[in-house]
Amino acid sequence: MQRFLAEGGSIQEVASGVSGADPISGKGHQTVLFNGPKEPRRTDLTQVAATIDSRKEARKHKPKRQRLAPRPRRKLVYDDFGEPLRWVWQEN
Repeated sequence: MQRFLAEGGSIQEVASGVSGADPISGKGHQTVLFNGPKEPRRTDLTQVAATIDSRKEARKHKPKRQRLAPRPRRKLVYDDFGEPLRWVWQEN
């Protein structure tokens, strides 16, 4: 700060509570972050969403598969002592 004053700089005293905004132009503090190009307009996606929904609906209403006739199954028969005795084909 001493060097600034030694080279001819001056310091103005500002009262406490006074805003740093420029009262003449009325612009105040401006942020430089948002001065770039604006975002492009949003694209309407209602038709895309409708197409996706129609595909989902088509998938829901698939014809059900016909079940095949139940096949016979092998069942293990045990003797009185819990030992495996033989296999038997059982119709369901």
